[in-house]
Amino acid sequence: MTDSTPPPMPDFPPPQQPVVKNHTNAIIIGAAAAVIAAVVATGVVVVQATGDDSKPATTAKSSAPDVVTPAAEEPDPEPTYDEVDADSFTIKLRTTSRQCFGSAGCNLTVEPNLTYLADSTSIDPDAVYEITYEIRGDESGPVIETAELSDQTSLNYTPSVISTVSSGTKVSVDITDVTTRGY
Repeated sequence: MTDSTPPPMPDFPPPQQPVVKNHTNAIIIGAAAAVIAAVVATGVVVVQATGDDSKPATTAKSSAPDVVTPAAEEPDPEPTYDEVDADSFTIKLRTTSRQCFGSAGCNLTVEPNLTYLADSTSIDPDAVYEITYEIRGDESGPVIETAELSDQTSLNYTPSVISTVSSGTKVSVDITDVTTRGY
């Protein structure tokens, strides 16, 4: 006869194999999340860097006509400079050469020594000031010369050669006019 009884069960459970968890799926999901976060962060930085603060256009129409109001522009304030005139300077003459001929008089070469009576930065740096002065003491009469002041401190002039009647003749100078040329 055939025995149809199943084999007897052992008294203890069979040893179980340790379950090894596969972390491959977790690594793939983590990498995908990191890539998505990097793309979103880059997009935010680009939008902020371009300053795109525009708002979406509205589709509602108004019955009022469109009026364009220009932005109020504030003009740059023009710098103000001192008014320059003959009283703004003092002038003296500097003698650079002198040749006297006894009682016959002297030949002198003189140059203007100008002093501006205020701070030179308070005058227009783009203007040229023509300073006209009169030298008295020459045997032929007054000598009129002009010096040019530019860039607030650069003085251009031509030395003056004068002849006096005697070695005791006093030579003097006065500013007669100041005109301004702007560039």
